Amino acid sequence: MNQNSSNLSRRKFLGDAAAIGAIGALGVGAVVSGCSRKATYVAPVFPEQAPDGPVLKAGIIGCGGRGTGAAMNFLNAGPNLQITALGDVFPHRLERCRNAIKERAGVDIPEENCFTGLDNYKKVIDSGVDYVILCEPPYFRPASFAYAVQARKHIFAEKPVGVDPVGIRTVMSAGRMAESAGLNVVVGTQRRNSPDYNKTFEMVKNGAIGDIISANCYWNGGPLWHVVRQPGWSDIEYMIRDWGNWCWLSGDHIVEQHVHNLDVVNWFFEKIPTKCAGFGGRARRPTGNQFDFFSIDFEYDDGRHMHSMCRQVLNCANRNEELIFGTKGYTNSQDKIWDYSGDLIWEYEYPLGEDGQPTGRLAISPKDQEHINLVTAIRTGNYVNETQAICESNMIAIMGRESAYSGREITWEEMMDSGMELGPEELVSGSYDIPAVPPVPGQEGGRQRTG
Repeated sequence: MNQNSSNLSRRKFLGDAAAIGAIGALGVGAVVSGCSRKATYVAPVFPEQAPDGPVLKAGIIGCGGRGTGAAMNFLNAGPNLQITALGDVFPHRLERCRNAIKERAGVDIPEENCFTGLDNYKKVIDSGVDYVILCEPPYFRPASFAYAVQARKHIFAEKPVGVDPVGIRTVMSAGRMAESAGLNVVVGTQRRNSPDYNKTFEMVKNGAIGDIISANCYWNGGPLWHVVRQPGWSDIEYMIRDWGNWCWLSGDHIVEQHVHNLDVVNWFFEKIPTKCAGFGGRARRPTGNQFDFFSIDFEYDDGRHMHSMCRQVLNCANRNEELIFGTKGYTNSQDKIWDYSGDLIWEYEYPLGEDGQPTGRLAISPKDQEHINLVTAIRTGNYVNETQAICESNMIAIMGRESAYSGREITWEEMMDSGMELGPEELVSGSYDIPAVPPVPGQEGGRQRTG
């Protein structure tokens, strides 16, 4: 690990965030039209490119594959957009990102605007940027999010925005402060910024499947990646390099990846579950202390249920979608609606290709669209703040994880009241005595507590 890395205590790391203020729900209003007694919902029409305006300078915090990709998504969003600063814990990752941006976009970020170490996020945010792109491991995101709000920066934050209840409540509070300050926030739940999903939501909202009665959602796929420990790496350095396999850094894959699917169901239901019970386990993951699979039953206050399933195991049946069932039919949430005879009754119209046939894909990548929408909001004053929605989806993912880890039923209130903080008490380039074993359901707490 870089010897310039600062030694930051966990309490100091989140200290600024704790001062931000009381948690409050952000106002989210539906777009409606018509003058009948029952208004008709109309999905937003997203711009194909952000409008021109004064230069917006962006800094990237977290220079791995997603940070590098997000940099390009931002530059694709419209005119007068610049990447001017980079930050990462590790110099080698920063240089790889810096070289990729130069090669792909012809942008050479000066050495004096490249920052490493555990406090790199502060240096990027304080470097004169207008717009921060948060793509560091999720454990670090509450602190960088809160610091960006205090510094009055617009924010694009990858999901998830935290790994534990304390971190999520920190981001909720910061999101409320962002609203008060007029700072725009978009998060990396691409489906909410996808025209096909939005049009399908319009159809469901206006009664195409009747009243919603239940949902199933899935992200069953193969493993992502892992890093083999090398001689000379401390525990902390190794875990941060291998962050996708350690619960305190990623939140486990139900939080880090499956939050996409959970967020769609929250969006379509227009409410969040109040409790859940589930299970999970580990079969083949070669590093870390996470589960390989989860199966969670979420229950709402009106008795409706959502079944959530996710898995990261090679050579198994894969599925990635969200099914919403109503009294008259069901939808895959993205682009199709069926009746219960199995007949397709509606399908989203994708752009046509050169052969005159539907392409089956959007003209603009949803990952580009997120930045188009955020830049447009900044330049037009059409305010956007997605903080509360991602925090709610993030928290129910943590709720599901904790149920599977412990074997207990877990409630939303329990999570909102929880003082759970994951990770070491101090972030130092040294040892961290956390067992490299998964949780054991049915035992007290379900797992070794970390921090």
